[in-house]
Amino acid sequence: MTSEDLIEVLGNKYNTEILSATTDPKSAQDLSDELDVPIATCYRRINELTETNLLELHDRPLSDEHRRIKVYRRNVDEIEISFDNGIAVDISERSVVKNKLDDVWRTMSSQ
Repeated sequence: MTSEDLIEVLGNKYNTEILSATTDPKSAQDLSDELDVPIATCYRRINELTETNLLELHDRPLSDEHRRIKVYRRNVDEIEISFDNGIAVDISERSVVKNKLDDVWRTMSSQ
């Protein structure tokens, strides 16, 4: 994906809000409710962000209604865009260690 393509994805309405909200795993419904995004739009934005590897399917837990739901978490911690010599995009991805530490912390704090 080119820098221009990535900037276009980030410029789409709600994409940056979804990325900001998915430090912790969340379902499309949770994101829709939290960000006041129509659910169909939320699913489209999630698909777009997962196709660009900015967001990932984190898990498929059982809901309270005993149905599998998809929860998503962002893959990036930071995106830096510069215009010094053309367009350059630098992405700082979340590390596997950080993801595991987040999961352990969340498990410990929910007990």
